[in-house]
Amino acid sequence: MSFTKIMVHAVWGTKRRYPFMTKEIRPIILDHIKTNAISKGIYIDRINGFTDHLHCLMDMNQEYSIGKTIQLIKGESAYWINKQRLTTKKFEWGVEYYAVSIDTSSLYQVRMYIQGQELHHKKVSFQKEYEEMMRGFNF
Repeated sequence: MSFTKIMVHAVWGTKRRYPFMTKEIRPIILDHIKTNAISKGIYIDRINGFTDHLHCLMDMNQEYSIGKTIQLIKGESAYWINKQRLTTKKFEWGVEYYAVSIDTSSLYQVRMYIQGQELHHKKVSFQKEYEEMMRGFNF
């Protein structure tokens, strides 16, 4: 049997950064994503976000690539959100995503960062955050 422990911090946004995920429906969406991920063998350690994007800390499943994992999460959740009519407009995720591996010594810091998204985005825009991440990881 093979064993892996690869933690990845992934971020993706709504199409055109539309603020679909209001404070009222965001917890419903996050709960559904976590439940659906478990059914696919994807372990989500932390997930949170703001009106137009999500941060997800996950332990990579040996069977899926990062791209496939994110595709499974995004595709099913968009379908479910629309089926449940949680938004007045058709919900769509943007195509792009950001993902980096996380060292075990940084897990606590990343968990706290993801948990504090609402407070964080009262001070920093997603665009600024995105640019800082791109610079910080030399993309």
